[in-house]
Amino acid sequence: MGSELVEMGKSAEHTSGAQDPDGSTHTPSRTLDSTHTPSRTLDSDSTHTPPRTLDSTHTPSNACCFCWCCCCSCSCLTVRTAKEERTMTTISEEQEEDDIEQMPQLTLEEVQSWGESFERLIKSAQGRSHFQQFLKSEFSEENLKFWLICEDLKKETNKTTVEQTVKQIYEDYVSVKSPKEVSLDSRVREVIHSNMQEPSSCTFDEAQQQIYVLMQRDSFPRFMNSSMYADLLQSLQTP
Repeated sequence: MGSELVEMGKSAEHTSGAQDPDGSTHTPSRTLDSTHTPSRTLDSDSTHTPPRTLDSTHTPSNACCFCWCCCCSCSCLTVRTAKEERTMTTISEEQEEDDIEQMPQLTLEEVQSWGESFERLIKSAQGRSHFQQFLKSEFSEENLKFWLICEDLKKETNKTTVEQTVKQIYEDYVSVKSPKEVSLDSRVREVIHSNMQEPSSCTFDEAQQQIYVLMQRDSFPRFMNSSMYADLLQSLQTP
């Protein structure tokens, strides 16, 4: 019985706290660890929505290349891949070959007339074809292509088609991002940028004229003195 009373006393002392010398009972205070922060919990009816994250692999299909807007009227340029450029070049070359085959028989008189003026050369379908081959050898065929596509633009009357064509011409031949960029001075570029606010069939008139003069003064004389032109003349003179 004595041992049981001792154990009961110890149990009571443990549960009631330590006893001070004066007989009072001291209950130890609870301390909060400063490094421990209780976690916050959300009620089941909370309206908190976790932040949305943008998956870099799932961008909008019509997102622009230089901004995150998805508007159809954005002025950002389209960046083509090298594979797309090679494919377009191949298609263009095949079309040129088909056009040459469908042209009427070239005569010596017509080839000789090209030497009279650049205007005579560029108005001739055969002349443009041979001149383009010469420009290609000098890596400047984009000048003639730009001039020709601007000529086609002037004939277009549908407003929607005109706007789309103007944007495409800008991306292909005016943008500094394009490998087919033509050489234009700063004044003409400013005119183009101003005209792009309201695209029309006349948007590139000044640029087209500048490229025409460049070909007339620079490329045309070299073509007339080239072996390519001389060989063409000789081939037509030989029975």
